[in-house]
Amino acid sequence: MITKIKNKIFDKLAIVGMVLMLWTAPQAAASLVGVEFHEAASDIMINSLQTQPQNSFLRKMYTQLFFVPVWINERSLSSFAQELFVQIKEDETLDHSTRLYGDMLELEEKAKKIYESSSTLAHKVDLEFKIAQLYKGYADYALYGSINWGAFQARLSNLKTKDIGAAWVTHKPKESPVSLIESALMNGSLKEGFRNAMPNEYHYKELRRALIQYLKIQRNGGWPPVPLNGTLAVGQSYKAVPYLRERLRATGDYQGCSGSRESTIYDNCLKEAVVRFQKRNGLEAKGIIGQATIKALNQSIERRIATMRLNLDRIKWFKERNEKRHIIINIPAFSLYFEEDGKLRQEMGVITGTRKNPTPIFSNRVKQIVLNPYWNVPESIIQKEMIPKLLRNANAMAREKIEIHSGWGEDDKKINPASVDWSQYRYSKTVPFRFAQVPGAHNALGKVKFLFPNEFSVYMHDTPTKGLFNRTTRAFSHGCIRLAKPIELLKTFSTFNTNVDFDKSQETLKGKNMTYLNLDNSVPIDVVYLTAWIDHDGKLQFRDDVYGYDEMQLKSYRNW
Repeated sequence: MITKIKNKIFDKLAIVGMVLMLWTAPQAAASLVGVEFHEAASDIMINSLQTQPQNSFLRKMYTQLFFVPVWINERSLSSFAQELFVQIKEDETLDHSTRLYGDMLELEEKAKKIYESSSTLAHKVDLEFKIAQLYKGYADYALYGSINWGAFQARLSNLKTKDIGAAWVTHKPKESPVSLIESALMNGSLKEGFRNAMPNEYHYKELRRALIQYLKIQRNGGWPPVPLNGTLAVGQSYKAVPYLRERLRATGDYQGCSGSRESTIYDNCLKEAVVRFQKRNGLEAKGIIGQATIKALNQSIERRIATMRLNLDRIKWFKERNEKRHIIINIPAFSLYFEEDGKLRQEMGVITGTRKNPTPIFSNRVKQIVLNPYWNVPESIIQKEMIPKLLRNANAMAREKIEIHSGWGEDDKKINPASVDWSQYRYSKTVPFRFAQVPGAHNALGKVKFLFPNEFSVYMHDTPTKGLFNRTTRAFSHGCIRLAKPIELLKTFSTFNTNVDFDKSQETLKGKNMTYLNLDNSVPIDVVYLTAWIDHDGKLQFRDDVYGYDEMQLKSYRNW
């Protein structure tokens, strides 16, 4: 078996060429000694790895690389090992107190001793494996992040005991430690491999730079707590004002102002700084400092850093999109963003699910628009809300213009609710009837809905309850996404779908006939959960953890 593997390696000219290109200096490219060293090292590696489990990282990696050493040369470390050490040292997001950073320093020292002494080939191969394990640890950190997705999914599953159906669908990053080292070897640069593996969307790189800036703020002592109670009036003097000024200065909200650092006057310039801070934190931005603003101001630098790390790691597991158009719905921001060619074309407020009925985190494509939709009431709502009303009043559904049909077929007849004993369905596993609210201004879905067929039966739609969009926190739905400006979104779709005539649709919406519009140009949609991100104006944003997912993920966050 080992002989076959050896022959597979060294009988191929391409493999020998790769060895010469990657691990020998240009002036020694023709040196047979270099080839002999790597062949001898490969012999030891093949024998050593035979005892490793088939699914072990070392065995998988070196099988892919034909058991050719990556990190060692005969007289020195390879350029890739040196690149790895530099990569870890220069990664400003990696804390120097971590075991990963400490292992790098130890291996750097170990390598120095090995190559300064007459160490055996076996010692060098052992170093090869140890550096490979270091690489695996750092690659996991850089590519996958620190969220324990298995533990998080278990916590979401446990919510079912509280009758909460939460879901978060992840998409594995495009690169793995093995695929990254393969491409790095082919391209001749490990640093470039890590750089190319960074996500290109959701302003990941900008958020990473913001994290580095916050880490510098932390090293400089962070920011002082602001001892505030109640509201501040412009022109008045308060003892807390110097603390407030320094707090806002630290994060760049207090800018372009003159005056003494020690001044206790709450002036207009400081008020504008408060407004900027409030906007970045999703608060009512009037410069009035209430309890919500005080709470946000007094979030510690450590907590902000943890939140930023968490959201960087979430982005790594979002679905990669490389398309002209992209719809993003960020639940903590209660906002929809329509991107075109990477730029923001449209933005609007949304209403999402309550904490008891959370909107799932998932990806799909908007494929269909429905004008004047019926609302087919979900079974869970029928049992929890509709049947109790019918038990009190058999005509309750008529008041809400909800028809009850004998089944879910198109030809199933309408029934008289007074003819049914509804108590038998209050807690049953299924309800054999279809409850459908007829189209109209009263309809819970409003006048238009946008479909992206999915296992969660979630879609975007209009709503008659427009007043809720005046709230800063908008978690009110049963899970679907209500739009502040559905007609404007319909108009946007009409600009790149020839079968969506906006003027004709406007006429249709004046009536009550349900009409389906199939899109010839569907648009990818991602429902995401970001509590820290960089917006399209380059500003760092924070939002409250509306579903408690930050806390759930931080409970098993990996320490490196």
